[in-house]
Amino acid sequence: MRTAEITRKTKETQIALSLNLDGEGNGVIDTGIGFFNHMLELLKKHALIDLSVTSRGDLDVDYHHTVEDVGLAFGQALNQALGDRKGIARYGFASIPMDEALCETSIDLGGRPYTVFLTDKKHFMVRDFEVKLLEEFFRSVSVEGRLNIHCREIYGDEAHHVCEGVFKSFARALRQAVAADPREKGVPSSKGVL
Repeated sequence: MRTAEITRKTKETQIALSLNLDGEGNGVIDTGIGFFNHMLELLKKHALIDLSVTSRGDLDVDYHHTVEDVGLAFGQALNQALGDRKGIARYGFASIPMDEALCETSIDLGGRPYTVFLTDKKHFMVRDFEVKLLEEFFRSVSVEGRLNIHCREIYGDEAHHVCEGVFKSFARALRQAVAADPREKGVPSSKGVL
């Protein structure tokens, strides 16, 4: 089973997260941030992973610590659940339309963290949630999960739709990248290790 459970406690946040990469899209999401909950629901549904997240943070200060720390916990869980990464596809790509918006994500589970997050909606707000925080989430996932993440808004008008397109494309790309490749007998790298 490719599963992991992570507990993260700091002076700013308390997070409990469980992950099953071979799930069905089940789990309970409760971060205390409605819009972020919505994005994580999309992630588990479209990646077909079981994901449960309970987070309590200093939301009276702002949402930054919670979003970043949930990303760190998710990245740790992803890295742990992948193990030695033998037999996986490694790469994933998805281009997802969401009404007028079109977004794409490319992923490489090759062991090197790097994040590119391109959208002209970075400083837009969806209710009381700044879109820029999603870049912080993906950066945290990349560092702790040891993967490249390249997200791009190709075009879009509504910030909510762009965010949904980004998360759905990330989810679908992740689903491809973690999938078993029946032709891959070892680690998908010429170095022999990821």
